[in-house]
Amino acid sequence: MPRGTRALIGCAMLPSSSLPAAEVAVAPVVPALTFAGPGSAAAMNFSEVFKLSSLLCKFSPDGKYLASCVQYRLVIRDVNTLQILQLYTCLDQIQHIEWSADSLFILCAMYKRGLVQVWSLEQPEWHCRIDEGSAGLVASCWSPDGRHILNTTEFHVSARAHVADPFLPKSHGSGKLRITVWSLCTKSVSYIKYPKACQQGITFTRDGRYMALAERRDCKDHVSVFVCSDWQLLRHFDTETQDLAGIEWAPNGCVLAVWDTCLEVVYKEAEKNPRLALGRLAFPPPRAAAGPASTTESKYEIASAPVSLQTLKPIADRANPKIGIGALAFSPDNYFLATRNDSVPNAVWIWDVQKLRLFVVLEQLSPVRSFQWDPQQPRLAICTGGGKVYLWSPAGCVSVQVPGEGDFQVLSLCWHFSGDSLALLSKDHFCLCFLETEERVGTAFGRPGDHT
Repeated sequence: MPRGTRALIGCAMLPSSSLPAAEVAVAPVVPALTFAGPGSAAAMNFSEVFKLSSLLCKFSPDGKYLASCVQYRLVIRDVNTLQILQLYTCLDQIQHIEWSADSLFILCAMYKRGLVQVWSLEQPEWHCRIDEGSAGLVASCWSPDGRHILNTTEFHVSARAHVADPFLPKSHGSGKLRITVWSLCTKSVSYIKYPKACQQGITFTRDGRYMALAERRDCKDHVSVFVCSDWQLLRHFDTETQDLAGIEWAPNGCVLAVWDTCLEVVYKEAEKNPRLALGRLAFPPPRAAAGPASTTESKYEIASAPVSLQTLKPIADRANPKIGIGALAFSPDNYFLATRNDSVPNAVWIWDVQKLRLFVVLEQLSPVRSFQWDPQQPRLAICTGGGKVYLWSPAGCVSVQVPGEGDFQVLSLCWHFSGDSLALLSKDHFCLCFLETEERVGTAFGRPGDHT
């Protein structure tokens, strides 16, 4: 097919038997880590270590499957046994993966080639390819119904038509962005203009009814809200931001957060190695196959006011310096909002949304790489690119060393929807961390009214 054409093509699945078993070989089994806090038996168990590329590893929304990538190969595993269920071969190295909301399909984006391939778990003989052709593919995601794909593409305009915008990245200086909505059922195409190139420019309400889109028009930031059933514009407003960095719906769909530039208890990670005190943050062992392993222990200390946090001065002569809010996430109960200020990279700020005040600050020894809320309760997992994973709840904080031979540097993480396990991702490998709470949500961590 000529490079300049754009098409959605349905065709038979590429034979997975061509994938050598050695490409997904696993490392030796990592033993489980078992530890105890005062008054409670606790354990966190870790799986084997598996190969991984580009930090691409995601649980399916229904919690049954785990997808991971090794170069141009997509591996689908059973979450309970970690056995391989499907192996798919893509046309180039995979740069992004995403599950459909019903867990029946998974897309693989190859931005360098302008390609998106879609695979079906229910009908393995079917798959789809979307070729954006000469329009540069920038991003790809599912709509909430799992039957439409939104591709953000860059199309070039003439120099006379282009208006210089100091808040657009240089990579988008010679072109404009446009979203193409592809229907997998009818092969119809719709277009949405003016999306902004930013960290998180598209967000959907949890019920899947509405999509909010960050836009850049006439050197100003805007947000448009669309109805997902027919992609019609519902509302449009100016955000009054200087350089909008991202948007996010609250879980209840009643509040839309927009972050731009910089926006009293401080937990400080200590370098000491005292006995780990978990208190009410309990983790009974969910697996019994592996034995205990020793590990270096660490803890958080409550800092005395006033507290001085380590800050970074942005480099003035560099384009698009990292300043202001670089990451943001609401807790599943709508009570907390976690943010990271790129000027204070070692800290996570947790805000009480109901009272509109700062609830706690977690200061780490290293810059925070990623954080994500437990989908079932107000429990935040954090990683800093080192060998530990950190957990915070209103009851307190805990840091846990990832066991095993070698240096497993946790660069990213993601929760299973049940909150019973975490996928920990390093540069070339991933493993699962299994954890549970002895008490149900609302007792182990306090009920909503108890967040004091």
